[in-house]
Amino acid sequence: MTPGAACWTVFICGFDRTFFPGRFAPAGVMFVMGPELLGRLLDERAAALALYARQWCAAPDDVVQEAFVRLAAQRPVPDDPVAWLYRAVRNAAISTGRAERRRRKHESAKAPAGWFLPAEGAALDGATAAAAVEALPPKEREVVVAHLWGGLSFEQIAAITSVSSSTAHRRYQAALAALRERLGVSCPTETDRPG
Repeated sequence: MTPGAACWTVFICGFDRTFFPGRFAPAGVMFVMGPELLGRLLDERAAALALYARQWCAAPDDVVQEAFVRLAAQRPVPDDPVAWLYRAVRNAAISTGRAERRRRKHESAKAPAGWFLPAEGAALDGATAAAAVEALPPKEREVVVAHLWGGLSFEQIAAITSVSSSTAHRRYQAALAALRERLGVSCPTETDRPG
């Protein structure tokens, strides 16, 4: 046999035997994918399979990995493992792509247009405000979103973020000050309030 030839390991009466393609196995013997062949297929074909899957989905590496896991579990081993891999990757990538498109369509239909809904007579542009919120440090943004949009109290935010309620409140105050500065909005005073 040539070095590096494809082979399968079979189990006969508790003993491991190695067979090579083109030779017939005894009746009742089931071929099992050996780790050498699986590793070689992974090394030689994974990149090309990912490129192949990329035309249908955004997560080709996940699809390829799942196909190799399914190949390792195949009983009996497919006659042509490479062709089987391409078919499995193609089918999984198409299904994954469909699921991704469905999810995006569903999420875009359910999601509001942006962070802010336009208010009549509002002097503040929603896109500008959204950009200002996104520019906040992550810890401050988390508190602002949880408090203003989530309606959570500072005690609830403190429990979620593993800080004290006073720290959550300080982050909220710092975020509001940063937003006022970025947006050029001053803090309203008693004389500015309607009433």
